[in-house]
Amino acid sequence: MDNKLILEKLKLSNFRASFHLKQKDFEYIETKGIETIERHCKDFVAKRLADTSKVVDGKQTPMRGHPVFVAQHATATCCRECLAKWHKIKNDHILTESEQAYILSVIMDWIKAEMDNHNDIK
Repeated sequence: MDNKLILEKLKLSNFRASFHLKQKDFEYIETKGIETIERHCKDFVAKRLADTSKVVDGKQTPMRGHPVFVAQHATATCCRECLAKWHKIKNDHILTESEQAYILSVIMDWIKAEMDNHNDIK
């Protein structure tokens, strides 16, 4: 699915649209750099989503504590059930590299849009 399209669809969900980065998240991203955030994101997806036998689905992504966690809830990439519902990625297999790259791109596009909106408001 096209990232722009899915992000627009997610905005129509009151729950998904309620997630936004907070000031401490923006500061963390600015301190660490977007490349580091992307590395963290790639690692979280690989370790928490790729292989469902290693996690209790629905419990693997905290609601806060890292900008990527917030983004995962906003983009419905927080668990395999949400990935199946919103992104049509079946939850009965280990995620392929292509699926992981797609998830990473959706999350990072959301984070970058949040950063752009934040910078516009400043």
